[in-house]
Amino acid sequence: MFQLFPLDKISTYSRPFYRPFSGSQSAFLPAFLRVTVHLFTGLSPGHSQPFYRPFSGSQSTFLPAFLRMEIVHVYTKLRSEFGRQCLFSDRPAELLVDVSPDPNLALQFIQKTRRDQAMQASRDMSEHQVNTERFESESRGINHLEGGWPKDINPQEMEQTIRFRKKVEKDEVYINSVLQLGSIMEHCIRQNNAVDIYREYFEDEDEVEENQEPPSAKTINVFRDPNELKRTVTDLSWRPDGARKLAAAYSCLEFQKSCRGSSLDSYIWDIENPNKPELTLKPASPLVCLDYNPKDPHTLVGGSYNGQIVYWDTRRGGTPVEVSSVEQSHRDLVYKILWLQSKTGTDAFSASTDGQVLWWDVRRLSEPTDQLVLDPCREGNLDRAFGAVSLEFEPTMPTKFMVGTEQGLVVSCNRKAKTPAEKMVCTYEGHHGPVYALQRNPFFPKNFLTVGDWTARIWSEDIKESSIMWTRYQMSYLSNACWSPVRPSVFFTVKMDGTLDIWDILFKQNDPTLSLKVCDDPLYSLCLQDNGRLLACGSQGGGATLLEVCSGLSTLQKNDKSLLAAMFERETKREKILEARQREIRLKERSRSEQSREEEVGPEVGDDSPHQLITWTEKDFFSLVEAEQRRRSEREGRGQQEKDVCEEREEKNETTSAK
Repeated sequence: MFQLFPLDKISTYSRPFYRPFSGSQSAFLPAFLRVTVHLFTGLSPGHSQPFYRPFSGSQSTFLPAFLRMEIVHVYTKLRSEFGRQCLFSDRPAELLVDVSPDPNLALQFIQKTRRDQAMQASRDMSEHQVNTERFESESRGINHLEGGWPKDINPQEMEQTIRFRKKVEKDEVYINSVLQLGSIMEHCIRQNNAVDIYREYFEDEDEVEENQEPPSAKTINVFRDPNELKRTVTDLSWRPDGARKLAAAYSCLEFQKSCRGSSLDSYIWDIENPNKPELTLKPASPLVCLDYNPKDPHTLVGGSYNGQIVYWDTRRGGTPVEVSSVEQSHRDLVYKILWLQSKTGTDAFSASTDGQVLWWDVRRLSEPTDQLVLDPCREGNLDRAFGAVSLEFEPTMPTKFMVGTEQGLVVSCNRKAKTPAEKMVCTYEGHHGPVYALQRNPFFPKNFLTVGDWTARIWSEDIKESSIMWTRYQMSYLSNACWSPVRPSVFFTVKMDGTLDIWDILFKQNDPTLSLKVCDDPLYSLCLQDNGRLLACGSQGGGATLLEVCSGLSTLQKNDKSLLAAMFERETKREKILEARQREIRLKERSRSEQSREEEVGPEVGDDSPHQLITWTEKDFFSLVEAEQRRRSEREGRGQQEKDVCEEREEKNETTSAK
């Protein structure tokens, strides 16, 4: 307990006045109950002695009662009452503070202007897609050939198996199970017989409208080149029997880039396992193109960087079965190779930038069976031949094929022609660069698709002068294209900026229906599966991206064929009219030029001798020069007249202003 002694006067003194308990009163109060009281004497300004007296022992000296100030209250509670609950009671309200309003403060009140403010409590959401790093995994399986027999029964012994079957058939549990299942099966058979599954109940009803979902495509897998030095995926081919196998050719096609140290292998991938190729193809030179045999899914043929043709049978592994000799092969890299429609299913033909198209029998690749030189003069001169970069063959037209060249021309050929000159039927000119893709429409073979420079064009065999439809010029170079095998109006293109464009020309012709950024590397190759649902794109960075398109782009829609046929027919007629008009204009110009030449030369002129040709040329040249001089003099005279008129107007204006 502290005892405090206040005084009458307060001065500047700051020592605490307290006394601790002694003896049995030696307990101290808690820190928060300690009070420091400043007690001062007021006898004189310089007096600073504290007025206090500590207690000691049993002595007790107290001040008078009027000076004593008690600030300690002792609360006593029995030990037996510790821990009991508190009993509360109600009491009336009690006013503690009553503050009256101040009118002066009310005059200073300013009302705050109201405003509306909205807050978004939910978080902004966005959808992102990324290709994660490949996780290395391995698939393992066990094939159990024979089962259901006890360990003491040999399945290879016929007598033991028959004896065991008879024993099981006599078992009561087996008999009861068969009887129970027999009643269920009998009920299903009667139900099946009661319903005619071949009856048409809704013959007059209209067909259900197709699903109008927005066009979309999603990435399923990415097959990356397992080598450290990444190569371009130059070609892709799907296995034709519906199996989920994809063959990819890898090569380095960049200009003046050395391929030393890079792998020569190409791979066959299982699309369910992107971690490891199913089979490694080992050619002597990097593969630029390859193609599965449509009649035998175990065989495929490829074209090499050094011009050789390679043939594989996957049942024998990745080593080539046949390889063409270097002397009888192409002189440059083989850009395209395709299988031909034949009885044996062993014929193929290839195209190269050396200007040759060669036919092969893969059973004997020692020399080609036929040859065509793409000489525009039709003389078989290999030095003047067009370099071939794409091929097209339609099985329904076994004698016709088409070749896309480096010069932007498409050459239509007939294999069964008697002479090499007759094999080149006609040419189509419409691209400023190499024709990297060439394919006929699977539903309308007379119309074919080409890709070169910055556009994709659709042609008709009947129109030689120009294409009937084309896309607008893109910002990036187009490298490949193909038709959808399911929808006749849909085709796909890939570009050098890594973008895949899906076009539906019945929907719109100026812009693609769907544009998808596949990767950052340029895309070079493109291939669709026969069902039109799976699509593979090969890039320069060595990745083959597998995509799945939506059902709207991979399902035949109602009236697709009829609408596209009408569109092709309309565009073909329009181009024919324009072609006839251009032909008429050229004919008139030719006749007009011939008539003017006859008038200038006169009737006495005979054959066109060199001297006469020089005379005509000089006369035409000087006449053009004189006409140009006359035009310039007339222009100068007209300009001088205009200048004089302007000066006269200015003089008149000055005279008027002076007056």
